[in-house]
Amino acid sequence: MNLKVKHRLAYAYDKAVALTPHTLYLYPRSYPHQQLIDYKLRVDPQPASIVRNVDAEGNVQQIVYFGEPTSRLLVEASMVLSSHEFNVFDFVLFPFNTKNIPFQYPEHLYKYLVPYLGRNEITPYVEQFSRQIAAEARWETVPFLVELGRYIYENFAYQLREQGNALPPEDTLRDRCGSCRDFSRLFIAACRSLGIAARFVSGYLYGNPQQEHELHAWAEVYLPGAGWRGFDPTEGRAIMNNHISLGASADFDQLAPVMGTFQGQAASTLSTEVDIDPA
Repeated sequence: MNLKVKHRLAYAYDKAVALTPHTLYLYPRSYPHQQLIDYKLRVDPQPASIVRNVDAEGNVQQIVYFGEPTSRLLVEASMVLSSHEFNVFDFVLFPFNTKNIPFQYPEHLYKYLVPYLGRNEITPYVEQFSRQIAAEARWETVPFLVELGRYIYENFAYQLREQGNALPPEDTLRDRCGSCRDFSRLFIAACRSLGIAARFVSGYLYGNPQQEHELHAWAEVYLPGAGWRGFDPTEGRAIMNNHISLGASADFDQLAPVMGTFQGQAASTLSTEVDIDPA
């Protein structure tokens, strides 16, 4: 199927301000089952320059430079993608001993995965939680990932929270509720506690009325022999062909669609709109 996405962000300032360079993460990543067909970016006021490059983690970022002061900023990205069905479990873990957790990554992989194995958010409570899930999955790698996502989906209450950072994993685990960003941050911490490299993903989800008009978040884990594979604890399942990734990072707070500041004394408001439809 083809998916059409339109993401609009409108900032209003009660006084004219000077906009510093803004970094946009509004360009989709390509995957073997998903390719970009068409892309348009509209920025108002007219930028002095837009530089498109690739950041340190392989995400396309667009840096926008502005000229004259303004009392508004409109950023609108429109894209069409071809997204094909595929068997999310059509892979073989290799080396074969990685089918059970915990395992050690081969040295030639480990040196690239260090940023995605950080343990700074792993508390005893989070580690105990992940080990309980692992025991139920008989310490098998893929069943653990499936069961972890399913458990969060079935036992945690979803809350829409548009502003603020994702909550610490222990807070989400204790309160048994959170947003898609909170669930993803908990999923990542649980994976890392057992030595599985995991990263935060920001993008869109088609097919869930609750998520189709919001930016969405999920997690990807690195499996030897399978590469990066997505799991969505908000949906309780592995990623298929209805997720569109805008960026993936070892950190949960580095992928806002628009990042930048302004110079001047002004109050600002933000309105957003996301629409996803079959093209």
